[in-house]
Amino acid sequence: MKTRYTVGSLVLLIIFLGLGVFLLSGFDKSRHIVALNEIVSGGPPKDGIPAILFPDFVKGAQANRFMLPDDRILGLTLNNQAKAYPIKILNWHEIVNDKIGGQAVVVTYCPLCGTGMVFNPKVEDKILTFGVSGLLYQSDMLLYDHQTESLWSQIKSQAVTGDLIGTMLQLLPSVQTTWKEWLEKYPETRVLSTNTGYTRNYERDPYQGYYKSRELYFGVNRKSDLFHPKERIIGIQMGSRAKAYPFSELAKVNSPVQDKIGNRKIVVSFDRGSQTASIHDTKGNELPAVVGFWFAWFAFHPETEIYKGKI
Repeated sequence: MKTRYTVGSLVLLIIFLGLGVFLLSGFDKSRHIVALNEIVSGGPPKDGIPAILFPDFVKGAQANRFMLPDDRILGLTLNNQAKAYPIKILNWHEIVNDKIGGQAVVVTYCPLCGTGMVFNPKVEDKILTFGVSGLLYQSDMLLYDHQTESLWSQIKSQAVTGDLIGTMLQLLPSVQTTWKEWLEKYPETRVLSTNTGYTRNYERDPYQGYYKSRELYFGVNRKSDLFHPKERIIGIQMGSRAKAYPFSELAKVNSPVQDKIGNRKIVVSFDRGSQTASIHDTKGNELPAVVGFWFAWFAFHPETEIYKGKI
């Protein structure tokens, strides 16, 4: 005997199946500010890439046991304290929930986009902690907070689903540089150790070969051929205006570069040897900026201005 469905029952079935899809990945995406078909699985399930909740640190001299001079780190200074987070550890964990100078921070790194971004996790007088969702938006990692399980876009710095939808995280200044450069500048630095509580070969780069390839593992809506997709840039957003400073363009001129975004004057510094870029205001205060791959910056900032160095 054939089952007959009325239009109403079909609608209810579609809604039921749809809600099942929303909840299937472990997150309620019934409320969202990005297109759901643009949220994709990166492969590992929720927490399949384990965030670090209780980080262990060593002194700079001790870190030389597992750090080489040219190893890349994500560096952070706050309240007269300095910490370094080796990229070769972040490649395997992507998120470190931490405190520095008495302030809570969440350190994030998306290997697919090359973006290391540090946030103040305080939202509505509550300190959030974060995990790796296993999901991506525009090839960029989606974090989730343990308190509400809202999904957060790293590059947008914003919750895109869940109870905290639309909420922004405060981006803090950080720098991507070499271990040698950082240690010389901050000899008292603390360094995230390989004693993470997980068994990983931190000397093996799971993304080796990806950085030079023009291919992306996951699609993005907007692309630009002005630069190699993995060209490193430092980008900054001020109000509604965004500007990218490609490393290849900064290498053409003497550092620092005096520039303006709208009416605001900024100073962009670039060291060719260590491939280190930072942006300051005219008083010397470091400004929150994003170092990452060109394709990722353009995917989120298609209207971006672009700095061109003079040969």
